[in-house]
Amino acid sequence: MTRARHNPRKGSLAYRPRKRAAKETPSFSSYPALKGPAKPLNFFGYKVGMVHIIAQSLHAGGRHDKMDTQIPTTLIECPPVHVMGIRAYTKDAYGMHVMGDVMVDHLEKFAMKRMKNFKKKSAHKKHGTHQTEKTPFTIETLEQRKGELDSIRLLVHTHPEKTAFGKKKAEMSEVALSGTVDEQFSFAKGKIGQPLSVKDVFKDNQDIDVKAVTRGFGFGGVVARFGVKTFRPKAKYIRAVGSISPLNPKTVQFSVARPGQLGYHNRTEFNKRILKIDSDAAKINPSSGFEHYGPIQNEYLLIAGSIPGPVKRLVGLRECIRPMETNHYKIGPIKHVSTTGGSL
Repeated sequence: MTRARHNPRKGSLAYRPRKRAAKETPSFSSYPALKGPAKPLNFFGYKVGMVHIIAQSLHAGGRHDKMDTQIPTTLIECPPVHVMGIRAYTKDAYGMHVMGDVMVDHLEKFAMKRMKNFKKKSAHKKHGTHQTEKTPFTIETLEQRKGELDSIRLLVHTHPEKTAFGKKKAEMSEVALSGTVDEQFSFAKGKIGQPLSVKDVFKDNQDIDVKAVTRGFGFGGVVARFGVKTFRPKAKYIRAVGSISPLNPKTVQFSVARPGQLGYHNRTEFNKRILKIDSDAAKINPSSGFEHYGPIQNEYLLIAGSIPGPVKRLVGLRECIRPMETNHYKIGPIKHVSTTGGSL
């Protein structure tokens, strides 16, 4: 007789260790090298939930060509972010290092909740010694040392108070820029202290990457974490691994399924298609608002498929770093939205 098929281990080893995310605000460590003038490469939004839309398929010669097709879609609300500063980076053999930050003179109330020590302290005396703060980094200083720079990024904070779900404390992160250092400096100089909209970054029918912290479930066992097969009811332990290691050598390999943190992990998904960017919330809002979120009040994105994270979670959006050659979503105008029954 042939041996029965079995699954000794499940789950990709690429995600080890499965530990809790260090922070809930997503940040990207790499960006695509785009040609052309300076423009922002990433943005942030809040996950609202999922809807489904109906649109005509335009895949020429495809099985569903000219037929109405239903697409599950994720809705992300994107209030404008505020550019509160400029960060300059240098680069050497050991990587990138921050040269200095140029900050605005005043932060809004909801951003101050996140950055309590933003206020600059004047010179003061302490224990008989005169202590002064370090000379602040200015745009003039940045322009003089432009030749030493590798890249310039924008320091931004979100506006959760402009949404309806009640969050008070703003998130802070960086927005990377494309182009040369001179182009980045000119763009950043004109944007500091100004709002940045999602339409300044992305457009309809564009592929992007999304990153978010997944929904957390606390401490989980091996069956929930890795799909280990359970034992028969007569066994001493039912939801456990049969053997975690040999007697000799006395060691447990990293690939063995073990209990631990389940969920609340950083996850990035590539090549998600933006179907629509719109600012008319009346076309998408249900009469009673979205469940556990409320009504949309700002610009929003419709992204084909699902993305990581629960409702209200901040989602990082980035220009596609490894674009696909084929387009899987060739559709016409959106005829029907499940929340209102209308078109977009």
